[in-house]
This record gives sequence, C-alpha cells and structure tokens, in this order.
Amino acid sequence: MIAAGLLAQAGLMAAAVVLAAVVPARYRARAAGPAIAGIGVAGAVTGLLALGGSQGVVEMPVALPIGPLLLSPTALGGFFMLVIGIVGAIAAVYAIGYVHGPSASRSSWMALAVFLASMQLVAAAADVVSFLLFWELMAVASTALVLTEHAQRATVRPAAIWYAGMTQVSFFLLLAGFGILAAQAGSTQFTALAVTAGDSTEANVAFVCLVLGFAAKAGVVPLHVWLPRAHPEAPSHVSALMSAAMVKLGVYGVILVVTRFLVGGATWWGLLILGLGLVSAVYGILQASVASDLKRLLAYSTTENVGLMLLAIGSAVLLRSNGTTGVADVALAACLLLVMAHAAFKTTLFLGAGSILRATGERDLDRLGGLGSRMPLTAAAFGIGALGAAALPLTVGFVAEWVLLQALIHGASASDRILAIVMPLTVGAVALTAGLALMTFVKAYGIAFLARPRSQGAEQARESPLTMRMAMAAAAMLVIALGLAPGLAARAVADAAGLVGIGSTGLLGIDLPAVGALLDPAWLAILAAALAVPVLMVSLRYARRRPRREVDLAWGCGGVRVSPRMQYTATSYAEPLARIFDDSLRPERDVIVTHSSEARYLVERIQYRQRLSDVFETRLYLPAIGLVDRMTTAGRRLQNGKIHFYLAYSFIAFLVVLVVVTL
Repeated sequence: MIAAGLLAQAGLMAAAVVLAAVVPARYRARAAGPAIAGIGVAGAVTGLLALGGSQGVVEMPVALPIGPLLLSPTALGGFFMLVIGIVGAIAAVYAIGYVHGPSASRSSWMALAVFLASMQLVAAAADVVSFLLFWELMAVASTALVLTEHAQRATVRPAAIWYAGMTQVSFFLLLAGFGILAAQAGSTQFTALAVTAGDSTEANVAFVCLVLGFAAKAGVVPLHVWLPRAHPEAPSHVSALMSAAMVKLGVYGVILVVTRFLVGGATWWGLLILGLGLVSAVYGILQASVASDLKRLLAYSTTENVGLMLLAIGSAVLLRSNGTTGVADVALAACLLLVMAHAAFKTTLFLGAGSILRATGERDLDRLGGLGSRMPLTAAAFGIGALGAAALPLTVGFVAEWVLLQALIHGASASDRILAIVMPLTVGAVALTAGLALMTFVKAYGIAFLARPRSQGAEQARESPLTMRMAMAAAAMLVIALGLAPGLAARAVADAAGLVGIGSTGLLGIDLPAVGALLDPAWLAILAAALAVPVLMVSLRYARRRPRREVDLAWGCGGVRVSPRMQYTATSYAEPLARIFDDSLRPERDVIVTHSSEARYLVERIQYRQRLSDVFETRLYLPAIGLVDRMTTAGRRLQNGKIHFYLAYSFIAFLVVLVVVTL
C-alpha cells in the first residue's frame, strides 16, 4: 500500500500537469485544483500508513553506476508526509477560488502540482540521489511559483533571485555534506549512512554542511533573508505551502542528521543547533512585532517558529549527550509538536492574509481596519490562527510550547555546567518570544479587523468565495481540534521518532512520564467555559434591558465622528517596542513638517515615516555582494584582448602547477 500511495502521487501529479496544460483558462482551476488536492490526500494517507508501521519500496532504475533510486518512507518521513499532505490539500482547495489573473496561468498550476508532489517525495526518499533530486525539483517549482506575478510588481523578481540564490546555497551545502557521508559509507543509501557516526574531522565537516544546508531552506537566521522577501510576493496559497510545509523539510533534515546519520556527536553540535534556534526565535519575532506588511509579518513569524523547533532539537542533542534520554525525548517530541502546530496555524494565517488581499488589494496593516464586520468568517479563522501563533490555551500552539517548556525546565542539571547555564537562558528566551508573539498577533488582528477602515479597499471589502472559506475553516478547526484533543498528536509524535518520554491519556491528554507532567486540555476548556458563560449571560441580559441608540452630538469626548487617522496604526502600536530594541532593529525614521505658505510658524502637515530593514541583509549580505561585484569588475581587466597577456597567464599557470607537483 505504501508503494501504491507513492505511485498514486506521481500519477496525480502527471494528471494535474496535463489538465493544467490542456484545459481552457475558464475551467482550469476546477480541473487542476481537485487533482492537486488529490496529491495532498494521497500523500497524507501514505504518510499515515508509514507512521503506523507499514513498509514499502519503490525502485527507479537509472543508467548511472549508483544503484536504483529508492522511495521508502520511514515513520518519521511518514509524519512529515502527513503534515505536508494535509496542508497541500487545504491549499489546493483554497486555490480553486483564490487564483485569478497571472496566478491562473498554465505554468502556475503545473508548478503547484510539481511543488506539492516533490515535497512529499523528499520525505519519502531513502537514498541521497533521490533526496537531492526531489529537493532540487521542489526548489525549481517553488521559484517558478514565487515568480507568478512578476509582470505586475517590480518587487517580485528581486525576491525570486534572493530565493533562488539561497536555495542553491542550501543545495550545494547538502551536496557536500552527503558527499562526505557517502564516501565514508561507500553507498548512497540512507541505511548505509546511518552507521557512519563519530567525532571525526569528516563527521564534523559533514555535520556543519548538512545543518547549514537544511537551515537555509528552513529560514534560520542568518540564512533567512529569502523568507521575508519571497513569502510576501508569492500567491497566498503558495506562501502557505512554503511556510507551513516546505520549511519543515529543513527541520526534517536536521532531525535526520542528529537521530540517524550522525548520532552521538560532540557537545558543540547541540550548542550550534540551539544557538541557531535561539537567535532565529528572538530575531524573527522582533522583526514580526514591528512589521506593518501582513505577509512579511507572517514570514518573520515563521523564522521565530522554526527557531523554536531548532531550539528543541539542540536541547535534545545536549540532553542525550548528558545521558538524560527521557527529557531528551520530551524535547524532540516538542519539536515535532511544533511542526504540527505551526503547519496548522500558519496555514490558517496565510490563507486569511490571502483572503484580505483578495478583498481589499492591501497587505499594509496601516491601510486596513473594520474587516471584522465585512469578512466575518475570515476574521474568525484569522483570529483562531492568531491565538495558535500566540500559544494561548485551547490551541495546538499552547500544547507544543508547553511540552517544550517542560523539557527545558526539567533539563537543567546541577551536575552539568553547560546544561545548568544554557537551559535557564533558553527558558528566558522562549518566554520573551511568547510575550512578543502575543503582542504581534494582537496588533495583526486588532489593526486589520477592528476599528474603522483606513482605505477604500477596506471600506468596500466583501467575504471570499466558498472554496476559500472552506479551506480557512478546515485549517482553523485543526488549530482548535489538536489543541483540545492533543492525545492523538502525542501518539503520532511518539511513533514518528520512537520516543518513550511522551505518551497520551486517550485522545484528550498528553502524559510526559520522563518529567512527571500531565496536560489535559479538557479541564482548561471547562474552566474557560465556567468563566466565560456567566459573563456572556450577564452581558446579554443587560444588553436587552438597555437597547443601543444612535446619537449625534456636536461634541462627544472624541467618540463621535472619529476619523481613522485618530486611531492606532500598526506602526504606532509597535513604536515603543521599536525604540526599546532600536540597536537591534536599526529603524530609519523621517519626520517631514510642511509649513503654511502664509506663515512659517503655522504647521500645515506633519508626516512620519519609518523604514525597517533586515540587519543581516544590510550588514552582512549586501556588503558581501558589493565585494564580489567589485572583484568581478576588476577581473574583467584580465581579459583585455592582448595575446601576450594570455601567453603570460599560461606561463604563470604552468609554473604554479610545477611548484604544486614538486611540493
């Protein structure tokens, strides 16, 4: 059945590509969309079978002397196939109603089918060559999708170039790391690579190359610069797939490295992963908290969430090296729960952002407002996603971060100096990110959906088509369902990585015997209902006694005929935070004062502008690109068309070869 599921994905991908190519534009979405949703369903079913212990192999013979390409998902690969498949199916249903204009082109639908199928097959790959083949196919297809609207906006092409460049950096790092392991093992199959572990020079180099290669795809700081550029420019259903599914394959790769390929390495391995996660989590949520572009905010939030996942993996490596295997299992389980949680709420949020963009034509929070009454289902779905992203109770985000904190709190050891220092610092960083995440999504929801509209697009917004509403509702239901009944998720996580430090109490609760902790969201739900129901009943009773009346007063304490300009914007809401973290964020501020033409002492208008750039991009990447550009410009002088210079080059090269051979 595993083989049948893998072949079904390939067949559905081929069918979707053919339908996208031959069906007229008027019917293309209704033809290709269901086929692509079928790819996701087939992948989810195949992943569920692999997660349950089923085995199967698909061999693809090749002419190269490396043996056949193998597809054989493990339980861990099946877990990621399940997550990617569900996200892909929801995004495909959403795309049926969302795509229009350039997004409805043949190439976009074809690339979407290839993108989803290749992500599934990356998680199913059982040898290096097939893994890298589908990894590169995923990169090419996603680049084409980022370029979908390049003719409409000038910012799309630079974003695609950044993305393509970073994804190739990822590929070459992975090629180097896997090449070292394959050379040591004498085989490209994952089963052979699994025995090549140890603290040797080759293992250290392979570890660094693989972790950095996977980190680049996951959007980890400082390799994250493509993410806040590509996500806002891609169509929203593609942004959901890239954020909720594709970046998880980077996390999947890091887990493979530390649990299968290079087990039992040096202590600094865990510190490196934990450090990358710590910086990514804090920096990502800081940038998200001050961003006013909704999709850019969600992109930086992804960097924060991936940082928490790497933080959990690094903690697991450190704890396992210290012999605390039970708590290490809890930390690794927290990572997989974070993968599941992020897939659920980030799908909801990006689809909600797409609904807003389609209805208003705006991504700038400063120009939104009042959408709660105009787009009620979008507001409800986005609100649930925001609750999950802020890790509030009764959502899957709360469950995942609760498990992570349990591992970090119980992982501190007085007998190990590294753990005694690192774990409390990590707990503090997680607490900081949680607080900033709450502020960020209060800002995102409040500014977009509450108060008064700040633009004509927001004023005239209407609810999205049926398929979009269905997809948003399905994703939002996952956020709540997995938060209220996380026991099934706990079982899936334990089966995926063979963990004994986590279990379930039926469908509702999570049991962590390694740390003596138990979470039962049912009691939280009962407590919330006990507090909320009386308040609602009293409010409704007094609302009926005092009906609402419309009044029109000349002066009403600022509450009557208020202009939207008198209300908070996303920029003003985040201004105190931007000042507190001024040294880290480096904002550029301009205050333009326009005086009256009649008297310079009378002010006619004041304009405030604030521009926030990525510190790593401006301080690291742009200077490096400038240096390379200057070097290549200088290198042009070598090719000057003079034959005696070329003869001199050949003679110098010949002398260098002789010296090297002699030495």
